Amino acid sequence: MRAEERYVTYWEELFPYLSNSKDEAIARFTRCARIVTFRESESVFHVGSSCENFLLVVKGRVRVLMISKTGREMLLYHVGPGDSCVLTTACLLAGEPYPAKGVAESAVTAFAVSKYEFHDALKQSSAFQQVVVTKLGQRFAGLIMRMSEVAFDSIARRMAQVLLRRRCSGNGVKVTHQGLALEMGTAREVVSRQLKAFEAHGWVRLGRGYIEILDQHALQGMLTYTGN
Repeated sequence: MRAEERYVTYWEELFPYLSNSKDEAIARFTRCARIVTFRESESVFHVGSSCENFLLVVKGRVRVLMISKTGREMLLYHVGPGDSCVLTTACLLAGEPYPAKGVAESAVTAFAVSKYEFHDALKQSSAFQQVVVTKLGQRFAGLIMRMSEVAFDSIARRMAQVLLRRRCSGNGVKVTHQGLALEMGTAREVVSRQLKAFEAHGWVRLGRGYIEILDQHALQGMLTYTGN
C-alpha cells in the first residue's frame, strides 16, 4: 500500500465525519492536511507558543500538561488516535497562545492543517463549524470532569480509580510514583504516602516502577466511599 493510500485509510477509519463529507470546504480541508511526526518526549507545543496548526492525531498519544509557577506539572488530558486537542482548537478560535504544553508520550503521527486553512473551512462551511463546535464541547466536558476530580475527590479515591483504570493482565500497573503524581495532579510525596497506606492495608504490593493490586474489591470500594 502506498503512503498516500494509507493516509486516506487513516481519514476513513479515524475521522469519518471529515473524510465522508460531500462538503467541498471540508474536502478541501482534508486535502490540505500534511503528515507530521514527533519523537517520544518531543515537545508538540509549549506555554506561550503561537498556535499555527490544527492537529488530528493518527498514531501515538500526546499528553497535555499545565505548569504551575513553582514548576510542578499537572496532567490535563491525553490526545490519542482520532482525537484533536481542545486547547489547540480554543487557541485557534481565540487567536491566543498556548496556556499549557503538549508532549509526545510516545512516537506520534498526526495530520496538520494550517490555521489559515482551518479558519477558511470555518468561514465556508456550516457543517465544518458544527463538527468543530461539537468536538470542542465534548472535549471540554471531559476536561471539566477531570478538573472536578482533581479539585473535589479525595486522594485515596483518585488513587484507587487510577490504579484500577491502568491495571493490566495479572493485576499489575506499570507506573512510577512520579507518573502517578503527574496523572493525579498532586505531589510525588503525597502519592508515595497514599500507596504505602494501601500497602499497609494489604491492598497493593509496591515494586520498582510496578504496583501489584492484591485486593481489587477494596479499591473498588473506595470509588463509592464519600469520606476524606
